[in-house]
Amino acid sequence: MKTVIIVGGSKGIGKAITEQLLENHHVVNISRSAPQITHKNLEHHPCDILKDNLPDIEQADALVYCPGSINLKPFARFTLEDFRNDFEINVLGAVKTIQQYLPVLKNSMAPSILLFSTVASKLGMPFHASIATSKSGIEGLVKTLGAELAPKIRINAIAPTVTDTELASKLLRNEKMTANIIERHPLKKFLNPQEVADLAVFLVSDKSASMSGQIFEMDCGIVTFKI
Repeated sequence: MKTVIIVGGSKGIGKAITEQLLENHHVVNISRSAPQITHKNLEHHPCDILKDNLPDIEQADALVYCPGSINLKPFARFTLEDFRNDFEINVLGAVKTIQQYLPVLKNSMAPSILLFSTVASKLGMPFHASIATSKSGIEGLVKTLGAELAPKIRINAIAPTVTDTELASKLLRNEKMTANIIERHPLKKFLNPQEVADLAVFLVSDKSASMSGQIFEMDCGIVTFKI
């Protein structure tokens, strides 16, 4: 049984990852809100990742950082504060968390770290200037730490397209917008949290022991194909 620290495991993709891991692993969730589920293998620590000190955890085999933002508007309407806020939650929060738990992870036999990027880091999309900038920082962090922490600790990232979560609710708020999102993707679908969690669980498992420094695009074809 692995001990997996999940930052942001009470909602969205983080919640789906938590639910999949609970049967066979000890999950330590760190988030402002408590998970709506209870389980003998679930431990929760209330924490605002940007304001509070992270809890001391004595053992961990994997770390998953889920917090993110979707702040979309024309570039001229973005303020420096917008860019700063998105960078703090997406990048600095991840850096703070990794630095906090790196000593603990090093004690594990096969430790791993998982972060999240976005397809907007690969595909130029209007109105995505802030989120694409910060998530591109995550991709650079994954590449750098993949090299620096090898061979002891693996680190990877998932770059999803639109996923049916509360965070993306503004993009899917009516039938017309949902239909447009589906039509834009060559596979004529968008993601649900459970399928992102499937890949996440694989990437923190021993089955992915040869994978590090990788960005895994779950793009429903929008980056990969031109149809």
